[in-house]
Amino acid sequence: MRALAVCQDELVIRTLHRVLSGAFEIEFLVESRPLGKRLVDDGVTATIADPKRVDSYLRADLTPNTCVIVEDSGQRSLKRVVTAIRDAGGSLVYILHVAGKSKRRGAERRGQDDMRSVVPEVTHLDLSELLAPSLTTELGRSLTRARVQQYQRYFEDADRVLILLHNEPDPDALAAGLALRNLLRRTRTTAIIAAMQGVTRPENLRMADLLDIQVEIVTADEMAGFDRIATVDVQPHYFGGMLPRVDLVVDHHPEQPGYTAVFKDIRANYGSTCTILTEHLRAVDVNISERTATAMLYAIKSDTLFFARQTNRVDLEAFTFLYPLSDPALIRKMEGAEITIERLEHVTRALATSRLRNQVLSAFLGETTREDFIPYTADFLLQVEDVKWTIVSGIVGGQLIVSVRNLGYSRNAGEFVKAVFGDIGSAGGHRAMAKAVVPVERFRGKFGDLSGVGIAARIGELAEEFLAEPNADKKIAAKSEMGQ
Repeated sequence: MRALAVCQDELVIRTLHRVLSGAFEIEFLVESRPLGKRLVDDGVTATIADPKRVDSYLRADLTPNTCVIVEDSGQRSLKRVVTAIRDAGGSLVYILHVAGKSKRRGAERRGQDDMRSVVPEVTHLDLSELLAPSLTTELGRSLTRARVQQYQRYFEDADRVLILLHNEPDPDALAAGLALRNLLRRTRTTAIIAAMQGVTRPENLRMADLLDIQVEIVTADEMAGFDRIATVDVQPHYFGGMLPRVDLVVDHHPEQPGYTAVFKDIRANYGSTCTILTEHLRAVDVNISERTATAMLYAIKSDTLFFARQTNRVDLEAFTFLYPLSDPALIRKMEGAEITIERLEHVTRALATSRLRNQVLSAFLGETTREDFIPYTADFLLQVEDVKWTIVSGIVGGQLIVSVRNLGYSRNAGEFVKAVFGDIGSAGGHRAMAKAVVPVERFRGKFGDLSGVGIAARIGELAEEFLAEPNADKKIAAKSEMGQ
């Protein structure tokens, strides 16, 4: 394709030449002879002519299919230039605004309607808006590169590295551990991927087995024997002070207080920790193996429910980057059939205590052997017609686990659990998903010795209040303190 750029600013010309020369056969029409000579000497095709004259465009072999870009610096009228282009047969005209926004608005008010009457197909472009995404991306990548190189150097002289995951690691944690080990240029003998409680959930076991991800069990006493400790998809507060120190934290959950780390990269607006680590890998040009790419792609897909919740543009970019590097057949095999009899039994138990009012479904599972049944049931019940919030609770090892899910466009689930449970346990999360962990005795001390149906009803009532009033989170916290 051919493009003719009518520009007088050398910086704009050289920018356009660099950006467009790969896709267009581009030449420039300039008024200044010294500028034209400099451009030609540097290999840039340029013609010296008056942009207000029709014959200037005829000599440049302008055709109706030529893209004509006209620079608007806000200092001169464009009407005569655009008229000359029209009279020479040009129809694809793009006005490139390079002045400040205030100047541009004034110029648009004065002349845009006139230009459109001369050439109806005229399109207005803003140079700053065109360059901003690329510039922001490049600057962000440079900052990420510097950050990654710093922690790579900090870890490189360590003999033993611990990459610590949360209990019952999910796909995002497993893949993030694998990705970080790759970033640190380590093997499984010099960088151990570990958790204090291992993998038991069937689909996570399937993933770990198919991708050969070994998760070792580590105790608090054993952690002191490592030279460096990193946590991924989890923050140190989760371990209740058992960590001797923390050197690196990479996580996509909301940042928590109460710990210090030498390096940390926490991005709560990202849908997956693997999205962050994809940026880290790309920033330092690390070769990503098919195994690692497959794990990370599956993790992003799993943690965002295939982009149905807590999804950012960068999650889509990471998915697009990883897809051609991964093994789609292996991902399909990892996904497998997630509905089991045991899970359906828990859904049935939840329905027996459930309460559905004002599109909020609250349920209590009672005591269960595995914590993962609780969020699974919350996700499952969110598919029910006329349900926009699900709150499923259950007891695991003396702890009340509360899992909250919503459709993502209503009020913040993380704020809700903090308002209700933050004073008696651990609570937090995102807009569309949240979790609270509360000792059963503390729950009873605050809310009374409720039955299963009573627990579901009480939590459901609090959720309705939270959704109904703008400042309900403060009111709920106040009422909870008074024992109401």
